[in-house]
Amino acid sequence: MRLRFLAVLLALTMAAGVGAQPNAPQPAKKDKPKATAVKKGVRPAWAELTAEQQATLAPLKNDWDTLEPERRQKWIQIAKRYPRMKPLEQERVQRRMQAWANLSPEQRRQARENYKQLAKARRPANKDLRQAWAEYQALPPQERESLVPSPSTASRRPKHAN
Repeated sequence: MRLRFLAVLLALTMAAGVGAQPNAPQPAKKDKPKATAVKKGVRPAWAELTAEQQATLAPLKNDWDTLEPERRQKWIQIAKRYPRMKPLEQERVQRRMQAWANLSPEQRRQARENYKQLAKARRPANKDLRQAWAEYQALPPQERESLVPSPSTASRRPKHAN
């Protein structure tokens, strides 16, 4: 039972690591339908942001006027924390903000839904994780390798002939 838990934990950890790799090739940007409904009277408008906020939130400039007030406030809070972040954190925020800006409205909705489901998922206690990791480390190398999931064809990116 513990070995199965460990295998599942390892698979989830590897899957999360693959999705979080910053240098993963990005899919070709498609002409996506832009949300054109400008939210009139919703503040702050892009022009009302400080120069520092505009510089930080630059990837969102084209979409800013279509964002709901709650979303704008979340981004403004990120911009407020931005100067206190370490340079690597700032780079990560910029990369992720650019990736977010490149998503279609439907992809953004799906990402939010996935995040909500992940937040609801039961996480193992730290004690359980440490114990499972210790058990995994105690396994012979051949047995550890047998627990590593092979890459599925669904997770592989298709190669495009150009």
